[in-house]
Amino acid sequence: MQAGNAPVKKRLLELLDELIAHDGFGSIKVDIRLLKRGQKEVIIDCGKQYRFVVDFEAAVEK
Repeated sequence: MQAGNAPVKKRLLELLDELIAHDGFGSIKVDIRLLKRGQKEVIIDCGKQYRFVVDFEAAVEK
């Protein structure tokens, strides 16, 4: 796991645990947008929106 992705994964797993424990129904939506300078914006929508900006390396074409 890359260090920049850790907060995103942690929040996503916490929200999943909350939804499973919830007495009802729920949903999680994840949007990923490409930003400039080797970054992506990750938006987790689960009633509230959690926004993260993570660094990434573009895939190398062979």
